[in-house]
Parts: sequence; structure tokens; C-alpha cells
Amino acid sequence: MKRFMLTVVFAGLVVAAGPVCAGAAEATPKAPEPPRLAVTVADETVTTGYDLKPQAIEDLQELKKKFADLAAAIPQDKYTWRPGPGVRSVSETLLHVTQANYFILSLMGVTRPAGTDAKDFEKSTTDKTKIIGELNKSFAFAEAEVGKMTNADFAKPLPKLGPKANDGDVVYLLVTHCHEHLGQMIAYARINGVVPPWTAAAQAKRGKSPQD
Repeated sequence: MKRFMLTVVFAGLVVAAGPVCAGAAEATPKAPEPPRLAVTVADETVTTGYDLKPQAIEDLQELKKKFADLAAAIPQDKYTWRPGPGVRSVSETLLHVTQANYFILSLMGVTRPAGTDAKDFEKSTTDKTKIIGELNKSFAFAEAEVGKMTNADFAKPLPKLGPKANDGDVVYLLVTHCHEHLGQMIAYARINGVVPPWTAAAQAKRGKSPQD
């Protein structure tokens, strides 16, 4: 039985979707074709059936939950902790992510809520409850804005960011930026003796303690 790799190319990013079984595909009725997205890569127009919008929304939903759960697990007295001079503290990192969720989307013309562009936003509070509230609002805002987009919007040119840039690149930047700082927050939590809640839950399900 023949197998081949389905590869998606978007804004210079190559994503291998996994092996596809040719024989199985021939044996089942064809599903309706998804909306196709045409993007320009290396002066060539590439058309793909991969729907980027639901994947971006799914990523943002997962990121929102992990950030909120981790922020809730970190004690209030650790919100001013930082790994060294000149490095963002716990509260500053969470507020940085909050502000960036608005700023990155503004690169494609989305209007930021009033006050979220303040220079001292990251240092505006160390209150755990307030920070988690602001963090959740920023993710809800990002999810709603991406939800308004169509496949065609992902391919909309954005020359101010580069000759080959488009709105899809902004969404990609938004998601990858969040993942970068989620890793940072996991490290901050571990250093302070806090096990990420999703890890603790998985270990408990397997009958292991978080320290195992």
C-alpha cells in the first residue's frame, strides 16, 4: 500500500501533517473539500486545504487554560520573584503576555483596548487576582479577533512587516510568543516548587506523586 507525506507550506513554514494511506483514501467516499488558502512563498503561489483558523483558536484556548492554571497555582507571595536582577518577575511576565496579546494583533490593524498600551503596564500591579483576570481577558480578546478572520484574511498582504508578510504571520507570531513565555513560566514555577497543574493531574492519574 502506497504511503506519502502531506506537507503544508505557509509563510515559509513547512509542516508535515503525517503519512497518508493512499489505499484507504480510495476505499472511502470523498469528504467535501475544505476552503483552500492561497499564500505566496518564495515568489510562488501555494494553495493548501489546511484550515489555519481553527488550529490557531485551539492553540489559544489551550494556552489560555495553561497560563491561567499555572498563574493560579503560583502563590501570591511569589509574584514578585525574579530569577535575577533585570529579569522579569512572575507578575511582570504574566502582564507582558497580556499586553503582547493585544499589541501583536494590532500589527494587522486590530484596535487595542484603552490602557493596554501603557509603558508601565507590566509593572502596573502585582495582585494575583487582578493579573489572572487581565490575562484571561487578553486571551478572550485574541480568540475573538482570530475568530473573525477567514482563510482569505490569513493570506492578506501586510507589507509594513515585510515584502512577503501577511496577516497569518501575525497570528503565528501571537501563538509562538505565548508558547515562549509559557515555557518561561513553567521554569519559574518549578524553581519555586510549583508543579504545573496539568502535570500534577497526569501524574496523579498514573498513581505517581508530582515529585516522582
